[in-house]
Amino acid sequence: MRSSAPWGKNGVTTELLVRSDEVVFDRFRLEVMEGPDLGASCAADSPTLGIGTAPSNQLVLTDRAVSRHHCEIAVTPRGYLVRDLDSTNGTAISGVCVEAAYLQPGATISVGGTKLRFEVLSGKIHEPLAEERRAGPMLGQSTEMRRIFAVLPKVAASSTTVLLEGETGTGKRLLAELIHQQSSRASRPLVVIDCAAIPPTLIEAELFGYEKGAIAGAHQARAGAFEAARGGTVLLDEIGELRLDLQSKLLRVLEERRITRMGSILPVRLDVRIIAATNRDLRQDVNRGTFRSDLFYRLNVVRLHVAPLRERPEDIPLLAAHFYRQFTDGGEPPAELTEALLRHHWPGNVRELRSVVERAVLLGDPSLWREGPRGACPADPGDGRDDGEEGLGPGEASLPFREGKEQVVARWERAYLRTLIRTNEGNLSRAARAARMDRNYLRELLRRHGISAAET
Repeated sequence: MRSSAPWGKNGVTTELLVRSDEVVFDRFRLEVMEGPDLGASCAADSPTLGIGTAPSNQLVLTDRAVSRHHCEIAVTPRGYLVRDLDSTNGTAISGVCVEAAYLQPGATISVGGTKLRFEVLSGKIHEPLAEERRAGPMLGQSTEMRRIFAVLPKVAASSTTVLLEGETGTGKRLLAELIHQQSSRASRPLVVIDCAAIPPTLIEAELFGYEKGAIAGAHQARAGAFEAARGGTVLLDEIGELRLDLQSKLLRVLEERRITRMGSILPVRLDVRIIAATNRDLRQDVNRGTFRSDLFYRLNVVRLHVAPLRERPEDIPLLAAHFYRQFTDGGEPPAELTEALLRHHWPGNVRELRSVVERAVLLGDPSLWREGPRGACPADPGDGRDDGEEGLGPGEASLPFREGKEQVVARWERAYLRTLIRTNEGNLSRAARAARMDRNYLRELLRRHGISAAET
């Protein structure tokens, strides 16, 4: 499979080539043209290149106007995408401030007081892909999932700390369970702590345990998650929700590999593996000061990003067929259902897809899978209306398929978001729950389409 970007070096189209066992793409380089680090350069040796003052970036700058994690360049099927990571002073392309933009060779990127020149090189990067379409209970034939499947055996075989990033419903917990099951610790416990679900006043006790009388109602001593998982794995789910004061205690645990129960002075040595999961980009939280940079570096030893379902539509038929067989004892989904599923945006990701397939089986009619006006699933992009228009707009039928589809979907997104915000009276949290969508992602979509949360 070959995916071409809309521009290339010296007029030659830059291509992303996906083979049965690898993905191949052009290398690229950044060179500092202006600023304190004049003359410094960095050539990418992976699909992403981070820029900032933090030492974990590939291009590390000393410019004080640059954030710790300022921006990132990633190779995508559409080209080279630069994305600002909620930096303090923003990212500009040729003088225009952007949140995300595709780069052309020779483009000038401004970060703080530094100017960078982006160039595509002649060399190629070869990244391995798994040939299998599944790893344990996880399914996927997309490049994004096969990248994860390819590195999974090495990651599982080690005791390295792993950071899993991805939107709600993408399967991060399932991936954490798979890493544990394929590790040498599989016979020992996997203890899951949901940092978002436990009240802040209780999470320290849940993590570290307590002695009798240490907290209200503590009539006897109790081991915390780290002790209970001895020899096994602790999954810290939604780690981004952890309070700053507890972040410092967790950092100490990771560094010293021992904990102290609440109400005790005796340290307990630990033998556990740490996996952390989050639906946020912790680099942005580090820039905002809501997540400790030193804890991020400790967690970010191996970072796996689980892409949202809308960015890997080739996985939808595979997953839909899998869920359909589960709910029908081996049946195959009707073509009408699969076609409808491919048209949906999937704000709730794989979790939402499973619910939709279950509803379709229950109702016995593929055309009845969608929910009502407060739900997450309008019929399909073609049903959306924006300012009285429906279906294809003027001239859209004559556009190339990809470009025409993007315009129709963008119009549908705007109509959906306006209805969602209006229905929920501008309350972002309530709207995100109704759409089964991460609140930060909803805010990003509203900003992308120029819609104010105050619209009613």
